[in-house]
Amino acid sequence: MELHVWIDRDANLGEQLYRQVRAGILETRLRAGEAMPPSRQLAVRLGISRNTVTAAYDRLVAEGYLTTRAGAGTFVNNLSLPDAGSGGERPAGPLRPRSGWDEVGLPDGLTGTPAFDFRVGVPDVHLFPHMTWRRLVADQLRGGAMGNGMPADPAGHLGLRAALARRLRLFRGVTAGCDDVVVTSGAQQAIDLIGRVLLEPGACAAVEEPGYWSPVYAWRSVGARVATVPVDGEGLVVDALPPAVRLVYVTPSHQFPTGVAMSLRRRMDLLAWARRNGAAIVEDDYDSEFRYTTQPLESLHSLDRDGRVLYIGTFSKVMLPTLRIGFVVVPPGLRHAVQAAKFVTDWHTSLPTQAALAGFLDEGALDRHLKRAGREYRKRRDRITASLAGPLSPWLSLIPSAAGLHLSAFFRHPDRIDVGRLLARADTAGVALWGFPWTPTTGPGSRPGLMFGFGAIATDRVDEGLRRLHRCLAADA
Repeated sequence: MELHVWIDRDANLGEQLYRQVRAGILETRLRAGEAMPPSRQLAVRLGISRNTVTAAYDRLVAEGYLTTRAGAGTFVNNLSLPDAGSGGERPAGPLRPRSGWDEVGLPDGLTGTPAFDFRVGVPDVHLFPHMTWRRLVADQLRGGAMGNGMPADPAGHLGLRAALARRLRLFRGVTAGCDDVVVTSGAQQAIDLIGRVLLEPGACAAVEEPGYWSPVYAWRSVGARVATVPVDGEGLVVDALPPAVRLVYVTPSHQFPTGVAMSLRRRMDLLAWARRNGAAIVEDDYDSEFRYTTQPLESLHSLDRDGRVLYIGTFSKVMLPTLRIGFVVVPPGLRHAVQAAKFVTDWHTSLPTQAALAGFLDEGALDRHLKRAGREYRKRRDRITASLAGPLSPWLSLIPSAAGLHLSAFFRHPDRIDVGRLLARADTAGVALWGFPWTPTTGPGSRPGLMFGFGAIATDRVDEGLRRLHRCLAADA
C-alpha cells in the first residue's frame, strides 16, 4: 500500500505520523485489512528515524486502529466505520457554484434491470455485434496501431470523419467534407460546443416544448437565455419563435418526446425564419436511423442554402449507449471555432475508439447491424401499436410516428390521471417507463402522456409488460 504522509520537519514527527495515519483510517482512505508499510521502509521513504515510525505504530495498535500479526506485519483494524462514499462527514466548505448549476438535475444512470423495460433512449445491447466490435477495438490497441503517443487532432480521426461524410451524403443528403465534421463525445458535447461558439452571455436560444432537456442546461451554463417554443403535429411552431432568438434546437426527424416528424412545409418555414433573423439552427437528427413506414424526409441541412444549419448525431442510440461518440457538421465559417472549442474542452475523443468505429462503418458492419436490429425493433413497435389501438385505447391516444426507438401517446383524459402515482404503481409491477412532459421546458399548457421505448425490452416480454400497465391504469378507473 502506498501511504501518503506529509512531514513538517519543524514539528513533532511522530505526532504528525500518528495523526495522519489515524485520520486515514477514520476517513476510510485506509481500509480494514490493508497492510501498512513496513516501519523500516516507511522511515527510509520519509527520511525519519525507524524508532519514530515504530512509536507511532505502537500507539495506533494500543488505541485499536492497527493490529500486528506475527511474521506478517501491521494491518488496519476492522472498526466498522461507514464507507467513505456514504457522505455527510465533510463540511460543505465556503465555495459555491455560479448560479444555475444547482438547478441541473443529474440522470439516474438507467441503473438496474426492470422486468419490463420501456425506458427511452436505450438500444438492445444483445443485438449488437460484440465480436466484430471487439476485433476492431483490439486491432487498434496493438502497439503498432497506437502511433507515437501524441494527442490527436481535436476534429477527430481522419478516417472516421471521411466515413461519416460519405455516409451522411448517401443516407441523409448532407453535403459535407472531412473538414466540416468534428467528432465529439456524444451529441451532448456537440450541443455544448455549439453554445460555446455561438452564444454570447445574455443571448437568446430556443428549444422545443416539450423537448430534450440537455440543450437548456448546456446553453444556460454559458450565460444564454433559453426560450421554449411549442410543438404541434407538424413539429416546431415557427410562428411562435421570438425574434430575439439567435440559435434554435430542433429534432425534426423524430421529435423528442412526441415522435412527430417536422413537415416539409415547416422545415422550409424554419429555414426562411433563420435567414430573416440572422439565426442558426441545430438539427439533432435524433433516431433517424430506424424508420418503419415511410422514406425519410430530407434533412434540414440538405435544404439549407445559407449555411445556417449545424447537423449533429450520435452512435449511442444505434450501437451502444456507453460508446459516447457523436459528431457535428459545421458550416465552413465555424470550422476553426468549433475545433478550438473541442480542443479546450477535452482536446479529443478517444482515438482507438474512433479508429475502430471508422472500420465498423467502412466494412459495412453498421449497416448490417441496423438491418438486423430494425427487424426486431419493428416487431416490438407493432405490438405496442396494437395495444394502444386495443386494450390501452380507453386511456391513451397514439401519436403517429414513423421512426425511432420509442412511441408516445397522450392521455385521453389527463385530468383523471395522477401520472406520478401511475408510474410508481407501474414500477412496483416491474414496468419501467417515462411520462412526459418531464423536462425544464414544460409549460403550464403542456399535455401529459407516456413514452414507450422498445429498444431495451425483449420482444417476448412486450405483451406482458403492456398487460401489467393496463392493470395499473384500470386501478384508477
